[in-house]
Amino acid sequence: FQFIIFRCFFQRGASIHHTVRSFRQKDSGWRELRSRNQQVALQPRKCLRKMSNQPGIEEAAGASPGGSQAQAPDAPQALPVRRPRDAKDKYVFWETQPVPQFSGLEPAQAEDGPIDKPKTVADVRQEPYALPAPYQWCTCDFSQDSVVQEVFDLLSNNYVEDDDCMFRFAYPANFLRWALSPPGFTTDWLVGVRASTNSKLVGFISAIPVDMLVNGKEIKMVEINFLCVHKKLRSKRLAPVLIKEITRRVNLRNIWQAAFTAGAMLPRPIATCRYWHRSLSPKKLIDIGFSRLAPRMTMARTIKLYKLPDAPITPGIRPFEPRDGPQVMELLNSYLQRYRITQKFSLEDVLHWFTPRENVVDAYVVEDGSGKVTDFSSYYNLPSTVLGHPEHSELKAAYMFYTVPGATPLKQLMQDIMTLAHAKGYDVFNALDLLENQQFLKDLKFGIGDGELNYYLFNYRVARPLVPSEVGLILM
Repeated sequence: FQFIIFRCFFQRGASIHHTVRSFRQKDSGWRELRSRNQQVALQPRKCLRKMSNQPGIEEAAGASPGGSQAQAPDAPQALPVRRPRDAKDKYVFWETQPVPQFSGLEPAQAEDGPIDKPKTVADVRQEPYALPAPYQWCTCDFSQDSVVQEVFDLLSNNYVEDDDCMFRFAYPANFLRWALSPPGFTTDWLVGVRASTNSKLVGFISAIPVDMLVNGKEIKMVEINFLCVHKKLRSKRLAPVLIKEITRRVNLRNIWQAAFTAGAMLPRPIATCRYWHRSLSPKKLIDIGFSRLAPRMTMARTIKLYKLPDAPITPGIRPFEPRDGPQVMELLNSYLQRYRITQKFSLEDVLHWFTPRENVVDAYVVEDGSGKVTDFSSYYNLPSTVLGHPEHSELKAAYMFYTVPGATPLKQLMQDIMTLAHAKGYDVFNALDLLENQQFLKDLKFGIGDGELNYYLFNYRVARPLVPSEVGLILM
């Protein structure tokens, strides 16, 4: 049966050096979603995708996805590694960086480890990289509301582009503060570029610290995010300079590796995951043009198809509280050790990332009768402004964050989390196919997206690429 035809799926693509994220249109074929009792056929018409065919990444790399697909030696079959045609011309910038290259696939016996020769802080350039006139570096101090507003304005107007002028991603100030001010952050890693003529912020890139586990080895890294250059300045080649400058500043703190994600194909991903999307408010999605009814399908039947329970069914489920921090930290770190790449959480990390914040992040625990926390789940909010609609002004999207199933079956836990998200007014729930998520996506009526999210490491080689179920890392 054709129940609903989605006009668009949100696809989150972080970038490195994060990217100017953009909505793109693309015709797509049929996607099928099977559950125990029915088959749902989904047909995106024009995908409104949050992905990284982003101008920021492409400006830095001169890259565009394409070309034939080739497997790295000993790579799991589920992970395609594309070696684009004319890669020499497409990746001029990345060929100068310490990342695995398409032209030099590592031999099967290669070991994990840094790509660059060992360096010390004394080897790092002390002066900032030169910017073309009339631009100058600045540090974005997020303790100042006016600076946060400037970053918000830059991202709102240049980080996401909607070809149909119907939706625009919004990064509220409280979200930006939460995402870019975790334990151990430094203001020096919130790097901006201003026009010296009027002090207008025209470029931005950020880094935050993260303790990473890669194949069991603990490594201090940074997550690079939110690379954004003003639309009118893309020809100025500011993105490569932003990347080099944030690298320099991170190196000065004796950190030599970084993690980032992108929808664009760059040299060379360690893993490729895909987003899935679950409608929570089908009528609203249809009303605003995000999706439309399929032929011979009524609104009533569509609403019934995606209806969730009125309340969670798991006894003891409740919002995360700071007192749960030690137990959740133990649950998370113990659970995530089974994955080949993940983050190691400190108590301060847990309290920062998972203490509920209105319209930013929600987290829940399941507590048994003895007071023991047995399960944990979380999601964060990434809304979009709905442009020109007489009734609706916002599309509220929940992105699945970290989840640890324990005493509760994963499918039941996620149904409860979506029920709670729907009660808070969310319209769509998004999840990657990493961790154990593939166990519930089809049964809970998620639809598969048609784009990919690639995971990258900077100055670190992983000998064997990862399949999605080996990935335990979720980057903003």
